[in-house]
Amino acid sequence: MHIHFMAIGGAGIGPLALFAKEAGYDVSGSDKQDSNTLKYLKEKGITNIFVVQDEEVDIIKDFNAKNSIDWVVYSSAVLLENPNSKMLDYFKSVNIKTSKRDDFINHLIKDKNLQMLAIAGTHGKTTTTAMLVWLFKAFKLEINHLLPAKVSFAEMAEYSPRNPYLVYEADEFDRNFLNFYPKYSLISGVAYDHHEIYKTIQEYKEAFKQFINQSGQTFIYRYDYNFLNLNNSDLNVLDANDKLLDKIQLKGLYNRQDALLASKLFEKLTSFNINEILDKVSLFPGLYRRMEEIRPNLYSDYAHTPEKILAALNVAKEMVQNTNKKIIVVYEPLTNRRQHFIKEQYRDTFNDADHVYWVDSYLAREDPNQPILSPSELIRYLANPSVAEEAHMNLALKSEIQKQIDAGNLVIALSGGGGNSLDEWIRTNFKN
Repeated sequence: MHIHFMAIGGAGIGPLALFAKEAGYDVSGSDKQDSNTLKYLKEKGITNIFVVQDEEVDIIKDFNAKNSIDWVVYSSAVLLENPNSKMLDYFKSVNIKTSKRDDFINHLIKDKNLQMLAIAGTHGKTTTTAMLVWLFKAFKLEINHLLPAKVSFAEMAEYSPRNPYLVYEADEFDRNFLNFYPKYSLISGVAYDHHEIYKTIQEYKEAFKQFINQSGQTFIYRYDYNFLNLNNSDLNVLDANDKLLDKIQLKGLYNRQDALLASKLFEKLTSFNINEILDKVSLFPGLYRRMEEIRPNLYSDYAHTPEKILAALNVAKEMVQNTNKKIIVVYEPLTNRRQHFIKEQYRDTFNDADHVYWVDSYLAREDPNQPILSPSELIRYLANPSVAEEAHMNLALKSEIQKQIDAGNLVIALSGGGGNSLDEWIRTNFKN
């Protein structure tokens, strides 16, 4: 079967395309821009990848005439960004099956006789997913997985016919996770988000409740259990102050809690002792854009909601413990749309930062009816606005960051955006 992946360079689609290739499918793809992910996929044997704009349909028509595509898989972002996609219209006009990635994942699960190990949550799910894969690797066990972030210890996707499980980050965006019925689920942390999809906090909670009800067994912390108003007696509920957390040698309380969540499930699936497992998870090497060191004293983190920012600063606080280093944050909010919903929540978010350079929001899929909130407008919502200043990605900011690095302070760039984001700017200007 020939599967064509639209937006193949995306964090969700790229790994799925590689997994499909390894599972024996004929794979091709297209994207509107070139990227390191496309280069990586080509190196892994997916050579038929086209960098084309949506209106350049003839290129794909010619390819299909010679290679006969059976199924086109696309991400939620494709239609959200371009509801009148000419590329999708063409595929439909010639009766090629088209679907979002979820339908194809369910096809893979059935075709390859797999059981899903799903990690869901507003925050912490990517880290927890990577930690679970790390444990399988650390104990030299094969595992099927799809990883939405780069790691040093595994490929972005791996298929093994000798393992019955598929480790998958089940995203609540566009209600994607409600398409799955996992064998086991981990809930890494829940706080109201994706306001354009879920119009009320109750809608958001109900979606998580439904996902949990669709799961065979679920591991969840007591605070999330209470936040979701659950009354399921058959859930594996963890205590946020579990004594086992003290045995995990990772920086940041939230990281240790994610690690315990992954460890508890791994213990359930294998014959290894929990103390052995905690020793291994303590060696977790981290992942791309999760407190990733760009150069000494400069880190990049994907944090873009108040809860994720607090988690990142919790790690930073432990990193500078017993030193004279200050915590300096360079912050780029992710989408103006989100800022209109979370601006009041910023109040105490940066309390552990000594100074914040606040740059313009990263814009994506914005509501044209909402005014763009400037850094200065958002800073006013802080309990102590004097800790932050409006900044811009220019030579002046580069100079300020360099001064902080030279002073020996810890600088963290917090950014959830992709191309042309603060993260990309930091790497361009400061990568060793």
